[in-house]
Amino acid sequence: MSLTVYGAPLSPFVRKLCLCLIEKGLDYELEVVMPFGQPDWFRELNPLGRIPAFRDGDLKLADSSVICQYLEERYPEQKPLYGADTEQRAKVRWLEKYADYELAPLCTFTVFRNRVLKATMGQPCDEEKVQQALKDRLPSNFDYLEATLGDAPYFLGEQLSMADLALASQLINMEHGGETLDSGRWPKLMAHYVRIKNLASTQQLLPRELRTLEKIGAKR
Repeated sequence: MSLTVYGAPLSPFVRKLCLCLIEKGLDYELEVVMPFGQPDWFRELNPLGRIPAFRDGDLKLADSSVICQYLEERYPEQKPLYGADTEQRAKVRWLEKYADYELAPLCTFTVFRNRVLKATMGQPCDEEKVQQALKDRLPSNFDYLEATLGDAPYFLGEQLSMADLALASQLINMEHGGETLDSGRWPKLMAHYVRIKNLASTQQLLPRELRTLEKIGAKR
């Protein structure tokens, strides 16, 4: 078995994939490829030029959700992360998509991009857009997730799933950008976020991310 992830540690999509691999107990290698200035050969793995890309032997795949679902089906004997039945699998896929398409534009491509990435490129932070995301757009998303989670520890009740990992991956980027959940307004979601951050798999990845932030001169 030769599993390789191509991408950058601070990408929430790369993080999500790495968490999936660690939770399933699959050994992998991370080959660092940035989201910009990529080598020509990377387009053979992902013609869209997005990270992550993935290789399992001769198989090449792109898109974090596609890769994670492939791993679930390819290695069914490993820890399941998409639920036990059709209903659970649908719920996990929905919440994973919600994280990738609803939270990512705000947590990562607005807060993190403006507060962290732009600074490393010598570009000014558009704080107005950051505040708009934090005050006008993200609260309704957090309200929905708070209600959906309810009193359970995970979005599938007692079972950890890709829904938990995908959602927390976006919130980690928001925290890298200097913002976190209001525990008074969203106490259940905040407790869930802390729970996922404290997983052994997440703790395995975070030190590398913090070193990367320090290396690029980002302030937290």
